[in-house]
Amino acid sequence: MNDMVNTVLENLRKNRMLADYVPTKEEVMPLVRSLIPAGCVVATGGSASLNEAGVIDLLRSGDYDFRDRTDTSRTPEEREAATRAGATADVYLCSSNAVTLAGELYNVDGNCNRITAIAYGPKKVILVVGINKIVPDLDAAIRRVKTIAAPLNTKRLGCNTYCHETGVCMGLEGSMTDGCSGPGRICCNYLISAQQRHPDRIHVILVGEPLGF
Repeated sequence: MNDMVNTVLENLRKNRMLADYVPTKEEVMPLVRSLIPAGCVVATGGSASLNEAGVIDLLRSGDYDFRDRTDTSRTPEEREAATRAGATADVYLCSSNAVTLAGELYNVDGNCNRITAIAYGPKKVILVVGINKIVPDLDAAIRRVKTIAAPLNTKRLGCNTYCHETGVCMGLEGSMTDGCSGPGRICCNYLISAQQRHPDRIHVILVGEPLGF
């Protein structure tokens, strides 16, 4: 396990991303706090990992200008505006569907606000990634989304899809983009983040226990 973690950290850094490791989820919030100056405009993707690590509670503390897309007290229009604000936030926080041993981040979105922000826009992107999301290579990352991340996220979001009903993508044996054609599909756009043109913009916090799915 230590060799695997060290390989991932080394290769993330070779890909010009910052990379830190913390053994437990309880250590995530203090590290994130140290990385975000008070008063920053911050936004997030929909992330079980951030919730489990206490990061959402930190962002709601009042120390930041948090564009909270999950705040149910807001109108649908306000929540949509908060979602769009992620593209221009000072700091964007999310997780990743998978991280390979080669230090690549693999992400698949439906609405695509998350992969938009990872690719371009925010000055800083912080990803909190549980050790359960480490995979050997991109083929394994694709399979992980089709058998774990997508089915569980469709259940979380209440999407009417094949993988919601069966627990596995109908396009499992096909190409990366094969899948259902239903209106509830959440696998619409695909992003692989490898070596970065802008060094240290992406910061991966790898956590030594499972987080999210």
